[in-house]
Amino acid sequence: MAEPAPGVGRDRYLDLLRALALVRIVTYHAFGWPWLTLLFPSLGVMFALAGSLMAASLERRPAPSVVGSRMRRLLVPFGVFAAFVVPAMVLHGWRPPGDPSQAGEWWARLLLWVVPLDDPPFDQWAWQVNEPLWYVRAYLWFVLLAPLALPVFRRLPVPLIAGTMLAVTLLQLRVLDTGDSAPLGRIVTDLTVFGACWLLGFAHHRGQIARLSPRTTWVLALPAMAFGGWYALTHQTQQAYDLGPIPLAQAYWSFGFVLLLLRFRPHDLGWLRRTRPIDTLVHVFNARAVTIYLWHELALIAAVLVIDWMWSVPSLAKSLPLQTNWWKYVLTWPLLVVAVLAFGWVEDLAAKRRPQLWPRGRSEN
Repeated sequence: MAEPAPGVGRDRYLDLLRALALVRIVTYHAFGWPWLTLLFPSLGVMFALAGSLMAASLERRPAPSVVGSRMRRLLVPFGVFAAFVVPAMVLHGWRPPGDPSQAGEWWARLLLWVVPLDDPPFDQWAWQVNEPLWYVRAYLWFVLLAPLALPVFRRLPVPLIAGTMLAVTLLQLRVLDTGDSAPLGRIVTDLTVFGACWLLGFAHHRGQIARLSPRTTWVLALPAMAFGGWYALTHQTQQAYDLGPIPLAQAYWSFGFVLLLLRFRPHDLGWLRRTRPIDTLVHVFNARAVTIYLWHELALIAAVLVIDWMWSVPSLAKSLPLQTNWWKYVLTWPLLVVAVLAFGWVEDLAAKRRPQLWPRGRSEN
């Protein structure tokens, strides 16, 4: 996710997939439809895209430079987000525990709002805002481990991908146990559930997926998706067959789906260049991907507050479908534009580019 804005040398197909993934994430959080996680497993797609771009960078530049750059592009916008959310929680009564021994841990965990190697602490008032931050934690760990994983992948690509799939299977079946350490359990779950997608990104960059025959691709992808779909349907949670709370289903479905997306990519994206509004939107979504992801839940909350105000205006209450999630969804997008205008330029600073209030230009091959 935390990648440079589109420019010369960008893969327009990857940019299009990232834009679609972000739209799907916002749509899912607006409506909560579980079938959206099957229709387009956005998180698996985003990890694969990030893995491909990370591998490309590691083959061009020294690992410390690449890791530092990726962390800066993620953590600077995250820090601006934290500078808004943490004071807001304090204003709503969030305080350290009265017990001095627990208070020390509370203050120490505040550092996770600077570098989120684990979930940052939050109060119940802000649970919705913090819910998507697990992706930031997972992405950060993938970035830190990528310089170690890429050399192993070059030598043992198939065993490494198979190993991640085996690990998530054994964890789901409780054959493997991370013990009583909640942080370790969260980190290991992230790495195993989405590890295969990240590694598919490595394979995409190295051209290994493009060299797969169509038959081999289908043989690998369809059984994985069939198993993942079956497991989701037979192990439903309170969110039905939503892949999010079912790690094993998420891992297998996302692996198969991402493999198909990367292998059967369109040969010609000229229509994107010719359809200027869509091309511009793809550019904006990629140039402001971190901002959109971090702030979209706040935009959804703000949309609800705007609707509450609209109910107090009789003419609006009578003429608009204020009771529907669709209206909340419609209002969310202009509020996200406000967030992009207010905070998106931070992504330019983090990437050491001249800051722009609104990203201009069109992506090029």
